[in-house]
Parts: sequence; structure tokens; C-alpha cells
Amino acid sequence: MQGNAGRAAAGPEIWLRGPVGEAEAPPQEPEPLATAGARRFSWVATHGGAGSTTLAAVFGGHDAGRNWPRPEHGEPGSVLLVGRTHAAGLDAVSHTLDIFRRGDAPPGLDLDAIVLVADAPGRLPRQLVQRVKVIGSVVDVHRVPWVPAWRTGDLTGPPPRESAALARLTGRTP
Repeated sequence: MQGNAGRAAAGPEIWLRGPVGEAEAPPQEPEPLATAGARRFSWVATHGGAGSTTLAAVFGGHDAGRNWPRPEHGEPGSVLLVGRTHAAGLDAVSHTLDIFRRGDAPPGLDLDAIVLVADAPGRLPRQLVQRVKVIGSVVDVHRVPWVPAWRTGDLTGPPPRESAALARLTGRTP
């Protein structure tokens, strides 16, 4: 056995015997889920007025604006692309999604989802709903409804309940 003393902590023996001795460290409390492995996101606007600044303020994360995040500078490489639900917004989302599809996005970035912010109260016209479905066939899409308070700059309330899945994704509970 003396020849194996140097290998006691390595190799399959540890799995067969388990921990031995009284020098074990006492068990520690696990970190809360909110901080242990909470994923950080960069909100990237696909066009002006998309809402990335508002979403970053409400849900947390890095507002990259219309720029690509720079992971080499500590900015999160997990990307949430943001666009409005009007025709021009969906065009911009589709164009930026195509950049990821072609592999032309900067290295180190991962597209996690598309976040579509309502451009007006009420239901979307059928042709826009169809375009959202096409985008959703390629990547997860989260819809954020029209929030009148956000229009006047009041971001103090909880996220809208219709965006509960997005709140879970970003770690912000509704």
C-alpha cells in the first residue's frame, strides 16, 4: 500500500472508498440560486428605439445598445436580441438573426433568444403574427406587451406577467 500513498486522492479508489479521515472540511451552505450560476445577458437592440435600455433596467443585465457586447471587456456574451413588433422592427430582427445564422457575429457571443417588445397596445395584425412565428421557428422568442408606464419612464413596477418566462430566463422574478 505504501507505493499508492501518493495516489490516494486521485484515481478510481476515491470513488470506491469515499471520503476518509476526520480532516474533512465541514459542509458549507449552498449559495442561493440567484447568485450561484445566474446567467448574465447583454441586451442588443436590432434597431433604434427597440427597447434594450428599458429591458435592461427592468430585467437586469447589460445594455449593449446597438453595439455587439465585448466579452473580452467583461460584458456578457449571452445575447438577447431586442426588436419592436412593427414591420421595420421585425425586418431588423430577421437581419440580425441572419448574422448569427451565417456565423458572422463576433466570436464569443451566443444568441439566447429574441425579445419582441410591443410597438402599440392591442393585438398584432395577422401578417406580423406570421412573421413572429417564422422567427420563432428558428430561435426562442419572448414577447413583452405594451406597458403604458414604461412610455412615461416609470420602470418601478414589476415586469408584466405576460413576460414571466423572460423574467425566469433573466433571473428576475415577476
